[in-house]
Amino acid sequence: MATLHRHARWAATTSVLTVASLVALSGCVPGSQASAPKARAAGNVSKNVSKAGKLTLTVWDAENGAGTNPVEDALNKQFEAKFPNVSINRTTRDFANLKTTLKLALSSNTPPDVVEVNQGYPDMGAFVKAGLIQPLDGYAKAYGWDTRIPQSARELDSFAKQGTQIGKGSLYGVPQTGSLVSFYYNKKKLASHGLKVPTSWDQMMADMAKIKKSGDTPLWFGNQDKYEAISLFATALDATSSAAKVRDLVYGRSGSWSSPQVVAAARLVADMSRKGYITPGANGLAGGQALSDFSKGKGVFYLDGDWDSATLGKAMGSNVGMFLPPPGASKKHAAEGGQGGAWAITSKSRHADVAGAYIDFLTSHGAEHMLSAKGNLPIVDSDAVQPAAGSVTADVYKAWHTVNADDGVTPYLDYSTPTFYDTLTAALQDLIGGRTTPQKFATAMQQDYKTFLSER
Repeated sequence: MATLHRHARWAATTSVLTVASLVALSGCVPGSQASAPKARAAGNVSKNVSKAGKLTLTVWDAENGAGTNPVEDALNKQFEAKFPNVSINRTTRDFANLKTTLKLALSSNTPPDVVEVNQGYPDMGAFVKAGLIQPLDGYAKAYGWDTRIPQSARELDSFAKQGTQIGKGSLYGVPQTGSLVSFYYNKKKLASHGLKVPTSWDQMMADMAKIKKSGDTPLWFGNQDKYEAISLFATALDATSSAAKVRDLVYGRSGSWSSPQVVAAARLVADMSRKGYITPGANGLAGGQALSDFSKGKGVFYLDGDWDSATLGKAMGSNVGMFLPPPGASKKHAAEGGQGGAWAITSKSRHADVAGAYIDFLTSHGAEHMLSAKGNLPIVDSDAVQPAAGSVTADVYKAWHTVNADDGVTPYLDYSTPTFYDTLTAALQDLIGGRTTPQKFATAMQQDYKTFLSER
């Protein structure tokens, strides 16, 4: 399965219904914290699983893909072998199915103990608001998640103000995997234009101009499904702003969507389209087709996430590479990224301490090693398995280390509000199609953002 954050863009479109449904099902009043569980202190967390007695731990997840499903099964068997008193009852579903059934299960009297939750306001925020999952601060302290898991990852799984403020407050989930959006490139075609991997945005734009002048398409890109343009705009915004400011903006801590940096990023995207640096008619080209086209030699660059590395590596071999977007105004590397689904403990679990130990086991060094061996990008210990030198996987891992060293991972922009996905994707199609201006684009973003902030 593609990990959960990869679906977060389209998932955001159902956010308002999701929150409303959860509130109705759980019997909670919006804004009420009466039924919300309190964080357990680290001193009250028992790490002695063997003394918990014979029990069954019920787990729901969406890791049914070839790269993750066998790892989760193997980890469950290892956990049971380590703690013979515990049996794991695992249910795995595809993302859409889990998203539909999980909100009902969490509201029942017998919910699972551990669940994999999608980040953002539509799912995790709604569960926090309805008091359906536990804050994990005590477990984070007891197991060292508060230092082992990168802060940028923990922020994405943190909520305050009863689920209406993302990026701060208590921790509600722990991820296993990370991911990153960067530029893939056709090595032979780039060299044929007499070019090397660009190290600045000025060089990137100059290279695109040269490629275009030669009759080739610089950036092969499809936006028929709308969400693809989010990554393009996010990459531009990372160039005109800084990772810290983008995170503050998405998390609602500070900043404005009508700022000069946002307008400049919108202008960069509009210019790339107007000058023919991206595929003509990109709004009518499906993302999957664009990926296939690039793997067969169309375009020189292609922007997407690490999840495409296996497909492109298989199709293009050593001819495909990946590089981080060049540093922009901040002079540091920044790139849109995220993580797989966050493992959370339900509020009604009768085995919360065992669930905490289980989540720690799933994110241990050994677990991350196993995930890495299957081609996944672990959120920590991503150097546990060294990819083949010169491979695109090696490029992905290098990019991940580099951007984290610069504290440069920025969240998916549609996390900004429950309705931001619709607003952003529609405006980006207009921007790419030349039907709106950068300033009007920014004004539309700020209006959505301002409405959300006034209502939360």
